[in-house]
Amino acid sequence: MTTIFEKILLGEIPGVKIYEDDLVFAFMDAGQVNPGHVLVATKKPYETLMDADADSVVALMRVAHKIAKAIQIAFQPEGITLLQTNKPAGWQTVPHLHMHVVPRFSNDGASLVWPRNEPGIEKLREYASKIQVI
Repeated sequence: MTTIFEKILLGEIPGVKIYEDDLVFAFMDAGQVNPGHVLVATKKPYETLMDADADSVVALMRVAHKIAKAIQIAFQPEGITLLQTNKPAGWQTVPHLHMHVVPRFSNDGASLVWPRNEPGIEKLREYASKIQVI
């Protein structure tokens, strides 16, 4: 199945690209949270961060960094949110690896809310012991 991002990359549907290299491309999000909201996506249609190769992941962040600096100059936001989600339970709506670079302003109406659980230091140690970084 071809994702909407692949269709934008291939020019099959309209999109406003602002950057492209061998691994990633960046384009204006059609659903602007605030003016200047950009998506950076991998050229290969990896579904999630965990599926991607390391070079593509590094390129995604490198370009998000460049885009964030350019947005700061162009729009002078009070802050910038980088958001990268994986799978529907993780809030991913397009099954193609991408990162949002969103200029932010106080009281702009955008929110990211989740419950704050404080399990204590022993439970944190237990959780950490399960994570084997490879």
